[in-house]
Amino acid sequence: MRDLRIIFMGTPDFAVATLQTLVENKYNIVGVITAPDKPAGRGRKLNESAVKQFAKSQDLHIMQPTNLKAESFTEELASLHANLQIVVAFRMLPKVVWQMPEYGTFNLHASLLPNYRGAAPINWAIINGETKTGISTFFIDEKIDTGAMILQEEISIDENENAGSLHDKLMSLGSDLVIKTVSLIAKGDVETTPQLEHAEIKTAYKLNKDNCKIDFNASLDNIYNKIRGLSPYPAAWCILENNEERLDIKIYAAEKELETHDLEIGKVITTKKEIKVSVQEGYLIIKEIKLPGKRKMEAKSLLNGYKLDTNAKML
Repeated sequence: MRDLRIIFMGTPDFAVATLQTLVENKYNIVGVITAPDKPAGRGRKLNESAVKQFAKSQDLHIMQPTNLKAESFTEELASLHANLQIVVAFRMLPKVVWQMPEYGTFNLHASLLPNYRGAAPINWAIINGETKTGISTFFIDEKIDTGAMILQEEISIDENENAGSLHDKLMSLGSDLVIKTVSLIAKGDVETTPQLEHAEIKTAYKLNKDNCKIDFNASLDNIYNKIRGLSPYPAAWCILENNEERLDIKIYAAEKELETHDLEIGKVITTKKEIKVSVQEGYLIIKEIKLPGKRKMEAKSLLNGYKLDTNAKML
């Protein structure tokens, strides 16, 4: 059995579950690398990453480099004499960093590679209407998410799943897969499989304002999948045209209603309790919505204090 000295790299909550599981399994974590503190909120108070907060609670050695190629950082990293590095939801590493440890640097990625390489695999799997996804561990190489695979585990995506609930399932599954991977490395039993390149590989593009906007001319399924794939964060959005107002609004939850109609696409229909938008094949029933400067609320709560005109449209 190899005596492992592990460096862990990660930043958000998704990474904390894995770090916590490594600590609970008594692995020797000689250092934790996470993002620098960032100003947040109205007071611009420095905000520590979720990984930093947990690492502090465990008295682990923490590094927060702004430049991963800086000599001061690489020297400090080398001084820790780690022989394995584990990466979960961190940024791209330079070769000088990932090739440093004797037993390599492996990454946990929230998809069934080679599909959904990139920044937002959980979101895009749902947006694209997948019925299954999973997690993969692989050794890092020069490109993004292309290295030789170690282990994979598949999970089904429920019909009404959103990105938040799938994130939590994959976070738990991922921490277990990392432990299995580390165990194989400790025993010297790792067998890797190269990722097969093919034309049908789907990409998990970085989310931005353009690709988070709802297109009401798309199919009902596509609109529904986009909303749940972007909920609770960063949220699908559209423009509400109501009387003289044009508001950017966010939609967090919706339901589908299949029905033939001859209404204009995007027309808003309201009752005392319901907001519906006419789309191809039927209606999108909005369940949770957020107006600019307001909190997220149920559609029926919005209707108590906000009047939608009979000519209101969503664009």
